[in-house]
Amino acid sequence: MQIIPAIDIIDGKCVRLTQGDYNQQTTYHNDPLEMAKRFEDAGLHRLHLVDLDGARKKSVQNWKVLESIAGRTALEVDFGGGISTREDVKLVLESGAKWATVGSIAVKNEEELQHWFDDFGADKFMLGADVKDGLIAIHGWMETAGITVFDFIRKYIAKGVTNVFCTDVSKDGKLEGPSIDLYKEILAAFPSLWFIASGGVSSVEDLEELKGIGCRGAIVGKAIYENRISLEQLKAFA
Repeated sequence: MQIIPAIDIIDGKCVRLTQGDYNQQTTYHNDPLEMAKRFEDAGLHRLHLVDLDGARKKSVQNWKVLESIAGRTALEVDFGGGISTREDVKLVLESGAKWATVGSIAVKNEEELQHWFDDFGADKFMLGADVKDGLIAIHGWMETAGITVFDFIRKYIAKGVTNVFCTDVSKDGKLEGPSIDLYKEILAAFPSLWFIASGGVSSVEDLEELKGIGCRGAIVGKAIYENRISLEQLKAFA
């Protein structure tokens, strides 16, 4: 199982939000590149980079941070937040992201996303499935769409998406443990999916449990920044 550390960016700094709330923001580091280099030095190979300024403004803002990390580390980066147009996708991929992360547009404008798949290839996208009470959550998790996580994933596997990460929004940023039962159900339904767990990871034991149920990756954020999990401990998964 790959450990995928998360860097969320506001004003060029590493921050974390609790349950996507911009009013519950903690700044952990002023230099995302330095943080990324620490992850690389720990033997990790991937990075989940989130442009929170972009998410709020609905257009990519922190592409220079992406360009810096992609150009000065060997990390494979997925980048999300604010990707609203074909030009945003092009900018993100040209700035060095291996995957453009998409979520809400996959619910709200499936036709536009299909154009992007046609232009860039579905394998250049990582699908984010934010889940609230079994349904896909959109608009900063404030509302749910009328589609289950299973139907959502099934639809996009059929379109060629191979990387999917799933966040139970009730868990995110709260260090209360991941949604093991939900992930077991998803893995049982889609056994060949490259499935990445996200949200709630608070300990190495959580990671061992996610690995044990068959997750191919786990996104870890706050637990690292709050020193619940050390980079030394993560080396065991590298």
